[in-house]
Amino acid sequence: MGEIVELPGVRTWYEVDGAGEPLLLLHGGFCTNETWGAQRGDLAAQYRVFLPERRAHGHTADVSGPLSYQDMADDTVQFLVSVVGGPAHLVGWSDGGIVALLVAVARPDLVRKVVAIGANFRPAAECSASPAMLGEMTADSPELAPFRETYAAVSPDGADHWPVVVAKMAEMFATEPTLTTEDLARITAPTLVLVGDDDMMTLEHTIALYRAIPHSELAVFPGTSHALPMEKPAQVNRVILDFLTNDPVPTMFPIRRAGATAGSSGT
Repeated sequence: MGEIVELPGVRTWYEVDGAGEPLLLLHGGFCTNETWGAQRGDLAAQYRVFLPERRAHGHTADVSGPLSYQDMADDTVQFLVSVVGGPAHLVGWSDGGIVALLVAVARPDLVRKVVAIGANFRPAAECSASPAMLGEMTADSPELAPFRETYAAVSPDGADHWPVVVAKMAEMFATEPTLTTEDLARITAPTLVLVGDDDMMTLEHTIALYRAIPHSELAVFPGTSHALPMEKPAQVNRVILDFLTNDPVPTMFPIRRAGATAGSSGT
């Protein structure tokens, strides 16, 4: 059963599950919390899981004016302060991963660890493996049919508002996010970057994201697409939980982490 919190500028619907350290699950674009069905139980077995649905998504209404990742990140910061009451792990998929990165840049005091799944830090046209797919996206696109049906079933704005949301999202995809590698270098939270080997974002872009974040790890899942949490949930969940619950192991032949290893060993 969902709850409502009045955040500045948006009345936000969310769910809570489990017990332990707080963890936010941040869904993807056009999605609802239903897309976390394969992760929710495993994560809630060890963590207090909060699942907010962002503005214009799921049970949370749209707002006047354009949509932006920065506004969604600001909403998430307010959610952490008002509902969670302090820092939490952020696990974000696609747009949710972008939001998690923005929060980690702006408010490191509110972030324990970050898991960014299929996320991009530049506008999709700059890093998409299929720019044509994004360019052809409309409210009636066959690819959006499942999202359209879910939206119509739960949105407080009603099914007729769907084309408005799609137009806003398409504009956001075309122009945002606008993070730089210098911005990403300011992230202090340990970060796990996950991606499918046939993801919507190019592997080159994902590697640039991984390399830009100082305390980051990278996992490329074979035989998966942008929907890797749905396609190989057991493997994805296992990697996420290992990252969240354990400290990094000392590696035998560090290259990228050689300086940190030397510093920690005193050599």
